[in-house]
Amino acid sequence: MRTFDQWMDEYSVSHQNPTNQLIHKICVPFIMLSVLGILWSIPVPAIFLQIPYLNWATIFSLGALGFYLSLNVAMFFGMIIQSFIMLAICAWGASLGILLQASIAVFVVAWIMQFWGHKLEGKSPSFLTDLAFLLIGPLWVTRSLYKRLGIH
Repeated sequence: MRTFDQWMDEYSVSHQNPTNQLIHKICVPFIMLSVLGILWSIPVPAIFLQIPYLNWATIFSLGALGFYLSLNVAMFFGMIIQSFIMLAICAWGASLGILLQASIAVFVVAWIMQFWGHKLEGKSPSFLTDLAFLLIGPLWVTRSLYKRLGIH
């Protein structure tokens, strides 16, 4: 299994262009939120309903957090905070009855922007070589935030 630094180095290869980096720092969190929103919207078995907030989005989040913990403890804590905020937004969107529609719209627009960023970059998205990079993108954005905050 690759280390955190190996994942970051590989992901960074196709994210050198400053415009592409900016697009990713904006769009990756929106894609993450929209995926959670879509997962939240999938009906769950009746047994799930006995446990508040147990749904496909929270199950996926727990799995992703386990992966993040295996890579880097400091990043794991940042991802817990992000996941909690995003899941709270999903709960709010679901209560308003707009979660699925909003998530699909955000997902489509954010991916269009991502592919435009890669067109500017002149390199294919990393996930085309390894789907695990779909989980690495949020870590790459979080690492960038950590660097700005002086967290190493």
